Amino acid sequence: MKIRVECYSGAKADERPVRFHLGEQLHIVEELLDQWYGPYDTFFKVRADDGNLYILRKHTSAPDGTWTLESFRQIQEGRQQHHG
Repeated sequence: MKIRVECYSGAKADERPVRFHLGEQLHIVEELLDQWYGPYDTFFKVRADDGNLYILRKHTSAPDGTWTLESFRQIQEGRQQHHG
């Protein structure tokens, strides 16, 4: 699934994702849980503001650095909704 990712650029460009769009839905990255490198890609495991886990893949071999959603895990247990 293709997604649109906005990144933080520190010492290098597109250092880590800070928010991403799945369709019309915007997700804010609350925590970068893990990052690893493949021969042609970089992977980021993140927890978004909806509490769910996502693995985002940046295709570093592609000239435009295309991003895809590799995995999604919905987290329900232990989360309580607070109504204010």
